[in-house]
Amino acid sequence: MANVTVVGAQWGDEGKGKIVDWLSNRADVVVRFQGGHNAGHTLVVDGKVYKLALLPSGVVQGKLSVIGNGVVVDPWHLLGEIEKIAQQGVAITPDLLVLADNACLILPVHRDLDQAREAASTQKIGTTGRGIGPAYEDKVGRRAIRVADLADPEALEAKIDRLLSHHGALRKGLGLPDADAGELLKQLLELAPKILPYAQPAWRLLDQAYKAGRRILFEGAQGALLDVDHGTYPFVTSSNTVAGQAAAGSGMGPRGPGYVLGIVKAYTTRVGEGPFPVELNDEVGQHLATVGREVGTNTGRGRRCGWFDAVLVRQSVAINGIAGIALTKLDVLDGLKTLKICVGYEINGKTFDYLPAGMRDQAAARPIYEEMDGWSESTAGARSFKDLNASATKYVRRIEELIGAPVALLSTSPERDDTILMRDPFQG
Repeated sequence: MANVTVVGAQWGDEGKGKIVDWLSNRADVVVRFQGGHNAGHTLVVDGKVYKLALLPSGVVQGKLSVIGNGVVVDPWHLLGEIEKIAQQGVAITPDLLVLADNACLILPVHRDLDQAREAASTQKIGTTGRGIGPAYEDKVGRRAIRVADLADPEALEAKIDRLLSHHGALRKGLGLPDADAGELLKQLLELAPKILPYAQPAWRLLDQAYKAGRRILFEGAQGALLDVDHGTYPFVTSSNTVAGQAAAGSGMGPRGPGYVLGIVKAYTTRVGEGPFPVELNDEVGQHLATVGREVGTNTGRGRRCGWFDAVLVRQSVAINGIAGIALTKLDVLDGLKTLKICVGYEINGKTFDYLPAGMRDQAAARPIYEEMDGWSESTAGARSFKDLNASATKYVRRIEELIGAPVALLSTSPERDDTILMRDPFQG
């Protein structure tokens, strides 16, 4: 049985939470390998809604869940999320949740910096203001506080001083008061006994699980088009969101990712600023936003909506090594008379079959559409491919042709069981 890596193949918000939850039934271990608590996963299980940010989706299934070293962790948020989900009947213990001891922490100074920069910028990126970007900056700058540092108060104090000497100049330039090193040390030492029981070398645990033949499910956050290298830069997140990061962000190396499953909506959405060639500001766009309930799980921000962009998904298939896709929210298209699929771009008089890396080219891209018949019949709740009407079937097959990857799973509602299995990812 192969390991499986689940990544968003668009700009995020594709419905990864439901798919990961559904696949968790077939997995033994679930691993989060990048991002922070700016990512939101909504799970609907037996009519009960769970909203997760840092916690891997496997916790709801009672599966061993790992927050890998590629994640930046707000420890206060993590403890709050553990408490919140406990109130829904899911007890999180160190036997269920493992936190990589070499993961870096998001601190209040990161949140301050994130929000102040966004407020002062004339070219807004559209961050969530939760400190994710600045935390990754400190990680790369080799001045971050890591989970393991919480166990060494003397070293922690010295590390805080070094971190704040860097932040001092940034805060002054943005009109922020000096950070209080003593107060930050006190706060971290107070939470250390609550966080450290979950901490251990995650790479070692995963190596043992792999050698024992256990099935490991890697869960990505955001989407490939927000990848700091391959996304619509600079309107991206601060981490690598592509499938290759599962290897580095978990410590398992290239053997880890296994079968790569890309999650793809039957249309396209993105949150925040940046280019969006297929965006619709008309009745169809409103239909997609309303019927699809396109509001961010954790941020509450409305999502921009548009037609399916086969160009970008084909690009995403290539950069992630996607073997198959899970197509979600097909039912949102019910009732639309005509559907459009973007099959190319026109940029300054030239035709492109990919999205160029240049910022001005991306902003100038205009979609070239192919039209298809829509359908009036409901696809909601379908649990077999043969239950779909002819037009819906044709739409799915055309998507497969255009992106160069087969549909392995087809989701027809937020409910876990409304999922059509066309190919089991764990069978490779």
